[in-house]
Amino acid sequence: MEIQRTGDLRLIQELNRSLILDTIRKRGAISRTEIAKAIKVSPTTVTSAVAELINEGLVYEDGVGSSSGGRKPVLLRFNPKAHSVIGVSITNSFIKIADMDLEGNILKKEVHPTNNCLGDEMIQLLLEIVESFTKTKPDLEKCQGISIITPGIVDANKGVISYNSKLKLYNVELKKIIEEKIGLPTFVDNDANAYVLAENFFGSFSHYKDLLYVTIGDGVGSGILINGSIYRGFLGSSGEFGHTTVVQDGVKCDCGNKGCLENYTNWPTIYSKIVSAIITTGSNTIIKELSQNDLNKIKPKTFIEAVNRQDELAVEILEEVVKYLSIAVTNIVHMFNPQVVILSGSIVQDNPQLLKRINEMVASKVIPVLKDRVNIQSTSLGPDFELLGSAAVLLHGKFKFEIS
Repeated sequence: MEIQRTGDLRLIQELNRSLILDTIRKRGAISRTEIAKAIKVSPTTVTSAVAELINEGLVYEDGVGSSSGGRKPVLLRFNPKAHSVIGVSITNSFIKIADMDLEGNILKKEVHPTNNCLGDEMIQLLLEIVESFTKTKPDLEKCQGISIITPGIVDANKGVISYNSKLKLYNVELKKIIEEKIGLPTFVDNDANAYVLAENFFGSFSHYKDLLYVTIGDGVGSGILINGSIYRGFLGSSGEFGHTTVVQDGVKCDCGNKGCLENYTNWPTIYSKIVSAIITTGSNTIIKELSQNDLNKIKPKTFIEAVNRQDELAVEILEEVVKYLSIAVTNIVHMFNPQVVILSGSIVQDNPQLLKRINEMVASKVIPVLKDRVNIQSTSLGPDFELLGSAAVLLHGKFKFEIS
């Protein structure tokens, strides 16, 4: 592809370097000549950039390729283990932090409960966790930065959490706070946008140019990819899928609206329905056995196991979740016509029944021309999708790795 570049020489060199590194990452083993042809830059530009990348350990030479005549070309490969990133995922319940290489392989991971911290207390807890983690990292000089993802509206360019009603975080200059405290480059983004990047860099959905990524956990959010680019909206507030209205004058939401999707589909709502059924109606559910009759031990995986074992209560609750979720997904399918809708989160993992029912229900609601093309799948990232998302934000932000 031909790239139009403007600006000063150094900027052009940095863009070329990022493009060359990304090409090696995606297509290695590859020769310098092949890189020059692939991205339409001069061989001299490639040679100079590759020398820098080898010196920094990001690229290494790995054997030679075939040749129809003359000297055989030296092949280059991306070296993800030479550097690392610290990835952080903030949710309402936990702060997850990990040391990862540049391919998202987790070297060390910690999970810390938030203990209902909100506002300034949450930021203070985050600082303590990140500071403690970095102090125990032996090769901190190889760390390329800290990447933090969070639900809510995020100004990714400025590294500011603009709005998160559940955690009471408003206009928090998180990038500035972390960089001043820790001294490492810091990147901040919305979690669902991060998952879109992660699916592209590490997952199985890089061949899609138009997709909707929905995450369902403590809240509900979404990332939107349109024509190969993340759609952020005017103030970075696109993808607030959980705050779309599915019930007129319904349950009051933290955002101030009524009837928001997340209040009918998130894990706290599901948990509340399970507990209510057990306590008030004495429901004879297998969930009691799976949780050893301890309500505090009921987790998303407990609910999913009960669904997979066709427990009546669990299936009934799942059907209600799917009913509301299908309304919102149908609306956005009609609006954006994505090639695929990807679902992730605590109630999605290992839950084929949810995927089956949401595909069926959305297919029954969409206009006829879309009926046979409904394509709703589970994330390909596995249980550590949140941390992979945080790593992807840094790779996209610092190394300018591009969406395929």
